[in-house]
Amino acid sequence: MLEGELDAHLGYEKHSSSGNNSGNSRNGSFPKKIQTEHGESIIRVPRDRNGDFAPIVVPKHESRGLSIEKLVISLYAKGMSVSDIEDELRDIYEINLSTSAISIITNKVTQAALEWQNRPLDRLYMVVWMDGIVFKVRESGKIINKTVYLCVGLNDRGYKEVLGMWIGKGESSSFWMGVLTDLKARGVEDILITVTDNLNGFTDTIKTVFPHSVTQICVVHQIRNSCKYVVWKDMKEFTADMREIYTSVNREQAASALSHFEQKWGSKYRHAVQSWHRNWDDLTAFFDFPVEIRTIIYTTNLIENLNGKIRKYTKTKMSFPTDDALRKSVWLALQEIEKKWTMPIKNWGLVMNQFIAIFENRIEI
Repeated sequence: MLEGELDAHLGYEKHSSSGNNSGNSRNGSFPKKIQTEHGESIIRVPRDRNGDFAPIVVPKHESRGLSIEKLVISLYAKGMSVSDIEDELRDIYEINLSTSAISIITNKVTQAALEWQNRPLDRLYMVVWMDGIVFKVRESGKIINKTVYLCVGLNDRGYKEVLGMWIGKGESSSFWMGVLTDLKARGVEDILITVTDNLNGFTDTIKTVFPHSVTQICVVHQIRNSCKYVVWKDMKEFTADMREIYTSVNREQAASALSHFEQKWGSKYRHAVQSWHRNWDDLTAFFDFPVEIRTIIYTTNLIENLNGKIRKYTKTKMSFPTDDALRKSVWLALQEIEKKWTMPIKNWGLVMNQFIAIFENRIEI
C-alpha cells in the first residue's frame, strides 16, 4: 500500500524509465513499529529523495494504520467508481487521496487475483456448475461484448467454492475446453456431475476432459430457449404443458409427457419440441438420482444467482476499459460473495451418503 502511495506521489512506478530526470526518486526505506488489530508489527516505509513523501495509510509520527486499503478496496468491490471513492474519502473521512493513488491501490489486488486463479484445487468435486456472464469491454477503440466464464464446485465437505474465472470474446465449446483443461492442470482429477447450459458441443467437450462425468443440461435454459418464439397468447398453456415434463417423478413419465407435448405443439412450435428430443439424455440425467441430489443438480440456478450478485456489484460500470479492469472487479465481487458461503448445503450428511452409494468407486472415504 505504501509503495502504491509512493508511486502516485512520484508519478511513475518502480523501475519505470519515466522516472529518469524527474527531479525526485525513491530513496530506500526505513523500519517503523505500528499497532495493528493483530498486535505490534514492524513495517518498511518507503521514502523519496526529496523527503516530502507523506504517507496516508500510516501517517508520519503515528503508530496506528488507518486501514485505508481495506476501505478503498471494499468500496471498489461494492461497485463505486474511483472518482466516487475519492469524494467519499474526502467528504466523510477527511482523507485526500487522488484518483491515481486509488487506482494504484485497487491495482494491487491483481496479484492476489492471479494467485487465486492459479491455486491448487481438490482432486474430486461432487458437482460443478458452469456458465458465462457477459460484460462490455473497450478494445481497440470499440466497446465489445466479452464473457466471464465461471465454474462453481461443490466439494466433498458440502461447501461451494468458485473454482476460477476466465475471460473470452464469446461463449463457445472450444473455449470451455481450455477452461476444463485448466481445472485438470490445477489438480481436478474427477467431477461426478456437471451442470451446464445447452451450448452446442459442450457436453462432448466435457466428456473429452472428464469422460466419466454425468452431464446435466440446465432445465431452466431449455425452458427459456423453448419459449423464445412462442406467441404470448399460447405462453401460459405452453409452459404448463412443458412443466409436466421436467416435474415428472421418473424418466418414463417424463417421456410420456413429452409425447403429449409433441402431439399438442409439434406442428406449431416444431423447433421447441425438437430441442427437447435432441437434448433428451442430458436434460433427464437428474432422474437417475434421489430427490435430494436432484434438487442440487436440477438447474444452474446456483451459478445464475451468483451472476446476479456479481451484476449487483458491477452495475454502476457501463463498460470496462480493459480485461484487467473487468477481471479485478469480478474477482473483488466474488470475494464479497464467498464471505457468505460459510455453511455446507442443507442435509449434506444424507446427500453425501447418497453420492457414496452411487459413486462408491470414485469417492475416497
